[in-house]
Amino acid sequence: MDAKIAGFYTCYDAYFCKIFTYLCKSSLERRFMKKIMNEKLTITTSNPVRARFYEYPRFTYPWHFHSEYEIIYVEKGEGDCLVGDSIISYSKGDLILFGSELPHSMQSPPDGGEESDNEEKSELKVRGVNIQFEKDFMHHAFNYYPHFIKIKNLLEEAQRGIYFPAGCSSRLVELLESIPLETGVDQITSFLQLLKEMANVTSRSVISTSDFENDIIYDGSRIDKIIAYLNKNYTRQIDLNEISSLAAMNPAAFCRFFKSKTGKSFKNYILEMRIGYACKLLLMGDMNISQISVECGFDTISHFNKSFKKHTGFSPSYYKKMMLAE
Repeated sequence: MDAKIAGFYTCYDAYFCKIFTYLCKSSLERRFMKKIMNEKLTITTSNPVRARFYEYPRFTYPWHFHSEYEIIYVEKGEGDCLVGDSIISYSKGDLILFGSELPHSMQSPPDGGEESDNEEKSELKVRGVNIQFEKDFMHHAFNYYPHFIKIKNLLEEAQRGIYFPAGCSSRLVELLESIPLETGVDQITSFLQLLKEMANVTSRSVISTSDFENDIIYDGSRIDKIIAYLNKNYTRQIDLNEISSLAAMNPAAFCRFFKSKTGKSFKNYILEMRIGYACKLLLMGDMNISQISVECGFDTISHFNKSFKKHTGFSPSYYKKMMLAE
């Protein structure tokens, strides 16, 4: 075949694949987004982890989302899992982690129609472990302490869903099967071990595509625009009128809107970003405390020291000494 013709067909195939992917994605979104359900779970800050064994004839829960993270371990069963803008197959031994507010649904295969006998239909076909945990669980530690950087990255990846293949870690299975039987501090300790093990699994894969934007819930496009702006400008003084203008709101309406979406006031959100950046700079060791104070947007070093201790429980100098001594 002529090289030019071969090149044409290669480009055509690539183009066709892109169109096909787009159509599949659009079809999935049209099919499920209008029917999505906001599930409210019985999880609170005083009881942040809910772990249980499950056993059903089939998965029946619809396309839904919730503010909590969720882990589903499939001890028995197979089918399709819908996550964000993608579909994957699951089977015995697989593990899936869903991020906060991420639309998802576990689908079981059809029963087989009217010809299937009643005994087969009533058989328990899916079994495993389900763990749900509050979205701000150990938020402070995960964001400010370098010991938890891998877990922090794991939870950020989970915003697009993460698939863990069967056999990726025997330790994972041991922890999953013990956590529902534990309570109190023992359960929390085992759960942290579970997150650690999950963060160390190199064979895990993100489910939703890099193009997926979870803006179908809670006016996501507007809050995403605001957060993106803050990510680029949080080290300088941002006037409330400036940021509320970006959101096309008056200051009072913006403050209510921002807190309803993030759970934090605008002022505290900016402050937490600055403190997090300061923690990183302290451990890098390239700047002294006075320089870090200026770099992170604090007007005085005393304001920086006071804010840092309020949020971390330590002075900047002691935090640096403690962390580097580990």
